[in-house]
Amino acid sequence: MAREIVCISPVDGSEYLRRRTATSEEVAAALSRARAAQRDWRRVPVADRAAIVVRLIDALEAMGPSLGEDLTRQMGRPIRYGLGELRGSRERAEHMAKIAPEALAPVVPPPRPGFERWVSREPVGIVFTVAPWNYPYLTTVNSVVPALIAGNAVILKHAAQTLGVGDRFQAAFDATDLPKGLFQHLVLDHEQTLGIISGGHVNHVAFTGSVEAGRAIERACAGTFTTSGLELGGKDPAYVRPDAALEATVEALVDGAYFNAGQCCCGIERVYVHEAVHDRFLDAFVAATERYVLADPLDPATTLGPMARTAFAETVRAQTAEAVAKGARCAIDPALFPASKAGTPYLMPQVLTGVDHSMTVMREESFGPVVGVMKVASDAEAVRLMNDSRYGLTASIWTSDVAAARAIDADLETGTVFMNRCDYVDPGLVWTGVKDTGRGAALSAVGYETLTRPKSHHYKLSMP
Repeated sequence: MAREIVCISPVDGSEYLRRRTATSEEVAAALSRARAAQRDWRRVPVADRAAIVVRLIDALEAMGPSLGEDLTRQMGRPIRYGLGELRGSRERAEHMAKIAPEALAPVVPPPRPGFERWVSREPVGIVFTVAPWNYPYLTTVNSVVPALIAGNAVILKHAAQTLGVGDRFQAAFDATDLPKGLFQHLVLDHEQTLGIISGGHVNHVAFTGSVEAGRAIERACAGTFTTSGLELGGKDPAYVRPDAALEATVEALVDGAYFNAGQCCCGIERVYVHEAVHDRFLDAFVAATERYVLADPLDPATTLGPMARTAFAETVRAQTAEAVAKGARCAIDPALFPASKAGTPYLMPQVLTGVDHSMTVMREESFGPVVGVMKVASDAEAVRLMNDSRYGLTASIWTSDVAAARAIDADLETGTVFMNRCDYVDPGLVWTGVKDTGRGAALSAVGYETLTRPKSHHYKLSMP
């Protein structure tokens, strides 16, 4: 039975979107169309597929400023940043299109007289993208664009908070030369989503979300041989060494902690600072944090909007309160952020000092505008604390000593190590994680391997 999915805007608590979920008949028809369209699409040359798919970005950009306002109303990001995701989406889409002919080229072993041998990279079939709300364009592009370029069909299920983004993708692809049925956005609830997977109706699942939801998807995949790429939780650390360029480091880490109200998969959630520079770093970090403007995200002057839902803000408030009860101290005065109110998604940025790993805020994902800052005495202590987490998406090292960074890098348990930058996804590098952050790979040539399957071809050219 169809039900309705409702998007409540965090801007003012009003209903912004309401959509009916697809019926079982509509889901079956969509899957049938996808299979039919993919059979022909897989035979289109790679370069031609890539040229068609990247026109998606042109179509999205043609939607103009309304796209930015639409996003602000759905998930609360300040409108001044509204179209920023499209710049990143273009970078990723164009990179994946550029490398596709080489990344998807056959693998040819050394020649053997009398034989032709090669390994082709075959599309898996239907890729099911279950997209999140926090970066709803970027994360969707990560899987949808390379999946289509690789010769697959795609079914997109977007998050309830950003249903309108799924509609935008559908409209954009409909404006290109992409064959009908090859890309389809379906409004689905959780039960329908898991049913599609457990029924063996798709060949690969690309999911970004919570650890708990990732486990549910793994259980649904069990026995179907459906593959999955799971980007789950994170608790990304930064380590500031004594030789770091302090001003630039503070600027980058403050942005990494609070941009998008801290709702970033690879956002900075904990900072370890060498004791030699700790006090200077903390003073500068606090001063920069205090310059944020928490207000109506539709106001161009606002630099920090509400979190996407009140429940998310309450989770961060609870973590902060627990830390304070255990001895942590709040470095930011609430009087500077009068818009921050309990029971609303508007939440001030906070810097916690006196923290340790007995506190939830230093162990579990916060996904909000709070960061703990700890003093450390050595690189070894920093590495131990950075690795003391069940997550592993990114970690950043702030130093002018490349050799030291390499030595620390070698001991870090994470998917990406940054030196002197953070909170960035480079499409030329694989996006992956370890431990409870999940498994699989997106972007780069490696990402294409998860969206294809190898097929060997062994021809003996003549018989005796």
